[in-house]
Amino acid sequence: MPDITLIGTGGMLPMPDRWLTSCYYFHNGHAVLIDCGEGSQVALTEAGCRHNRIDVILLTHLHADHVAGLPGLLLSMGNGGRQQPVTVFMPEGRAKILAGLLAICGGLPFEVRLAELPFDKPYSFTLPELDPMLTFSSLPLQHSERCLGYSLSLARKPEFQPEKAKELQVPVKYWKQLHSGESVQLEDGRTVSPEQVTVPNRPPIKLTYCTDTLPLDEIAEFARGSQLFICEGMYGDEDKKEDMDRKQHMLMQDACRLASRAGAERLWLTHYSPACAAPWLYEEKLRELFPNVSCAKDGMKITLTGD
Repeated sequence: MPDITLIGTGGMLPMPDRWLTSCYYFHNGHAVLIDCGEGSQVALTEAGCRHNRIDVILLTHLHADHVAGLPGLLLSMGNGGRQQPVTVFMPEGRAKILAGLLAICGGLPFEVRLAELPFDKPYSFTLPELDPMLTFSSLPLQHSERCLGYSLSLARKPEFQPEKAKELQVPVKYWKQLHSGESVQLEDGRTVSPEQVTVPNRPPIKLTYCTDTLPLDEIAEFARGSQLFICEGMYGDEDKKEDMDRKQHMLMQDACRLASRAGAERLWLTHYSPACAAPWLYEEKLRELFPNVSCAKDGMKITLTGD
C-alpha cells in the first residue's frame, strides 16, 4: 500500500516552522516526489523520507517555491550514491527553462531525464519499469504560469477469497497461482480459474494533488474516487476570495467544495500563505463544508489502504 508524506505545506517562501509544499509517495521500494521547493532535501530528511528512493519527480509548475530546491536535492542524491536515472515531468514548453536551472548540477553520477506533459488536455501514462500497476494522470490548471495537477492511481489485484477456494477443494499450494491471475489444473482433472476464487473490480488506490490554480470544475472530476485529495488553501478568510481569484489561487473553502463534489474520502489542505500562521484554527468551520478535512502540517503521513 502506498505511504504518503506531506513534506512541506507552505507557499511562496520557507518559514522557520514550515517547509515549502511538496509530497512524497512511496510504494514497493520506489518513490515519487511532487514539487521540490527550496530546502526540500532537508525537509525530506526531517520527515524520514529517503532521497535515493526517488525515481520520478512531478513538477506542477516552474515557480520558484515549487522548483528551486531541485538542484540541491539532485546533488544530495548524487552524494548519497544514487546511480539510477531520475525522470522529471513538467508542463510542456518548460524543459529548456528547467535545463538551465540544472546547469549548476555538474557531475551527477546519474542521468536526469526531462519529460514534458501536454498542457492542452488531460493526459495519462504508466511507467512499467517503475510499477505497471501505477497510472499517472495530469490535468491542466489555471494559474499565472503553466501548471498541472496530478493523480496517482494504483490498481489492485482482485481480492483472493480463501473460503471459495476451500469450497472448491483447491489445495493451498495453488492459491498463490490463482491470486496472481493464473488458472490451475487439479489432480482430479478440474480446471479452476482465478475468477472462481477472487472478487474482481476493486477500485484503485488514488491520490490527487492540485495547487496554484483557480477552483476549476474539472478538478472535481479529476479527483473523483480519491482516497486522499491534497489541495491548496492559501487562506481561510472568505473575504480574501476576490484577491485569490485575481492571483489565481484557492481559499480553503474552495478546496472543501471541490473535495465534496469529487466524493473524495479525505482532504488535506496545503500551500498556506506565510501570512496564515495557524491554518488549523479554521478546521472546525471548514468541516461544515467537508467533514473529513485536515489543515495539514509538515511531515504528516498516511498509508492508503483502499479500505
